Amino acid sequence: MSERGLILVNTGNGKGKTTAALGVALRAVGQGLKVLILQFIKSGNGYGELAGLAKLGDQVEIRSMGKGFIYYKRDEVGEAELARHKEAAQEAWHTLVEEVNSDRWDLIIMDEINNAINYELIDVNSVVNMLKHKPERLHVILTGRYAKPEIIDIADTVTEMKVIKHAYEKGIKAAKGIEF
Repeated sequence: MSERGLILVNTGNGKGKTTAALGVALRAVGQGLKVLILQFIKSGNGYGELAGLAKLGDQVEIRSMGKGFIYYKRDEVGEAELARHKEAAQEAWHTLVEEVNSDRWDLIIMDEINNAINYELIDVNSVVNMLKHKPERLHVILTGRYAKPEIIDIADTVTEMKVIKHAYEKGIKAAKGIEF
């Protein structure tokens, strides 16, 4: 029996969606799997995971293709900024589709793709179609807030991270190496 790749979703308003996916990436590399992490929102500036993952060698590759975070309230984002984010997300989407079909990877992490879908930077139906037609053996993880019901329905495992308490609420700034 051939191995069936899983579809996992990490969503919710709590901390740890990407961190959990990176834990799976670390586990996968430990088992000899090749991993691609494609970031849809993050721009690749100042994130500790980038330097840490680079130390794992050619078993894992990370591509930060976003233009940075979009404010969580879409109506606060100007049209020019939204267009810039959409262009980057579309480029990331085309890269993702190529890589999914390349058969080079055992696990692909689509970091912050749920946010990109929520902000209508990427069409949810295109993502669902890609997931339905991905290579059978390929594992994928979709991260980010606002996972759509269509994505949740097709997933094998869905985890919702929920905020109980966060240091930011006390005015504590993000800690290097812990938050970024």
